[in-house]
Amino acid sequence: MREIVMDTETTGLDPFTGDRIVEIGGVELINHLPTGRVYHQYINPERDMPVEAYNVHGLSIEFLSDKPVFHKIAQEFLDFVGSDKLVIHNAPFDMKFLNAEFERMNLPKLPMSQAIDTLDMARRRFPGAQNTLDALCRRFGIDNSAREKHGALLDSEILAEVYLELIGGRQPDFALNVVAGTDISGSSQTQDWTVPSRPKKLPPRITEAEKQAHADFIAKLGDETLWPKG
Repeated sequence: MREIVMDTETTGLDPFTGDRIVEIGGVELINHLPTGRVYHQYINPERDMPVEAYNVHGLSIEFLSDKPVFHKIAQEFLDFVGSDKLVIHNAPFDMKFLNAEFERMNLPKLPMSQAIDTLDMARRRFPGAQNTLDALCRRFGIDNSAREKHGALLDSEILAEVYLELIGGRQPDFALNVVAGTDISGSSQTQDWTVPSRPKKLPPRITEAEKQAHADFIAKLGDETLWPKG
């Protein structure tokens, strides 16, 4: 099962009033395990950058001016995500922006059924609690110290860890992925895989008559055989 954990950064809150996507990040999961394959692209929004948006992600128009516009990267992005599930924190927001861009290009929209909304998952699991990405990192003990500002790829990597916690822990495959004492999140792990000894030995399954028949067979082979010397 393939999933893409993804995030976008934008110039504002509403694509229908002229706001645009300026960054897309995505992390590929196969059977809930990160493969190391990612998608990351900065995008020239072809407009100014409101100071409020700049304060969130730190992406200036000067930095973005030589980056490709959305229609130049749209097919590459669609090829990466395919028809697989998109895991997004507050999925309606990102899907609204992506589909506004596709609509400008007269391309088919991504169906909302393709998205898994981790914000909705968190609200159902922790009703009434803070369920921002930072709050969920604190709740699950996930290191987000590198997150000084929002960034699409970094947020996707962090969200992948949060998502695994929301679906039942960082080892959804019952720890079969544990290698050399480290789980998929890189956390140190101590596990005892020693098979405990039986408190009472099982009775022998071979009868005395069978033992004697075997001894008689060995005796017939003579003294030069290897078996009696073992």
